[in-house]
Order: sequence, then C-alpha cells, then structure tokens
Amino acid sequence: MEVHMVVTKGGARLAEVIKKAIEDSVITMAEYEEIMSVAGEDGVIDTHEEALLKELNSLIQDQIVVIKKAP
Repeated sequence: MEVHMVVTKGGARLAEVIKKAIEDSVITMAEYEEIMSVAGEDGVIDTHEEALLKELNSLIQDQIVVIKKAP
C-alpha cells in the first residue's frame, strides 16, 4: 500500500521554518516557539505538519538537534 502525503501551504511554510531552525543543529526557545506557532496558526495540524513535527521531535530525542535553554 502506497501512501501519498499532500504538501499543504502551511506544511511547506512549517518545513522552511524548521529547516532554518535546525541548520546549526541547535534550536533556541524562540525558534521552537515560532515552529509551534506556525504549526498551529490555522487552527489545524494537518498530516504533513504532523509528520514534520514528529521528525523534529525525533531529531531532538536522538540529540541530533538540541534545544538551547535560555541562560
């Protein structure tokens, strides 16, 4: 069974925000908050956005990307 994911406008914007945030393998709290804001800005987390957020969380859990805590 082949599953095709529809790329949505919100998902594409979220992908860009995440890509920019993880370029240096560190996400600041401000970047994390922006990611969450973009994900929820239309009031719905679609399947594309959900997949992107799951992948980001996997990167964080695997410590490939770290969240920089404020001093």
